[in-house]
Amino acid sequence: MTKRSIEDFKAVLQGGGVRPTMFQVELEFPAGVITDGGDSTRDAQFLIKAAGLPSSNIGQIAIPFRGRQLKVSGDRVFEDWSVTIINDVSFGIRSTMEEWSERIQNHNYVVGSTNLADYFSSAIVRQLDRDGEQLRAYRFDGIWPKTISQIDLDFESTDTIEQY
Repeated sequence: MTKRSIEDFKAVLQGGGVRPTMFQVELEFPAGVITDGGDSTRDAQFLIKAAGLPSSNIGQIAIPFRGRQLKVSGDRVFEDWSVTIINDVSFGIRSTMEEWSERIQNHNYVVGSTNLADYFSSAIVRQLDRDGEQLRAYRFDGIWPKTISQIDLDFESTDTIEQY
């Protein structure tokens, strides 16, 4: 067994490792979605508090053969992408998300867009180093708001900012 020292570990862990707090999200909204006079795309870069890099899973197909199973790869499935957004006093991003959701499925009627291009959009998540330089970028195409979560209101919640 080869002995490894802390110096060997430090040599591999360049830049002190990637920090989960060093990221930026560029969220694009579909053309024509109302943004209440603000710039929700710009604001999202500051007000998205958390985002993830979704996992990707390859399914498995079991093929029976003489009492045994040969396991081969199936289709790739990506988990849903989610973000946590800090609410500001203009409710700018929240209003934009609600308008986007309304475009997909009307709140009052069972009607909505029949053209996917009308509501599909994209986002880019950039992982940054400690100097703010991009290490890696992930582009998510064909995104749309599946869920706009609730904003909790509570008299006992102090020293906090709304998020959803």
